[in-house]
Amino acid sequence: MPQMSPMNWWFLLILFSLLVKTCISFIYFIYLPTQFSIPSINFKTYKSSTLPWVW
Repeated sequence: MPQMSPMNWWFLLILFSLLVKTCISFIYFIYLPTQFSIPSINFKTYKSSTLPWVW
């Protein structure tokens, strides 16, 4: 296997973290509201209180 340079590792790590964050955002903003039908006001406060922990 070819040796990977540190730059490549950082690049992969950043890409992976962006992918994970995108998936989490997708779940938060699309999947959860449709599953639980949270009223928009409650859901806004819910997102604002929980998303900082995720990001």
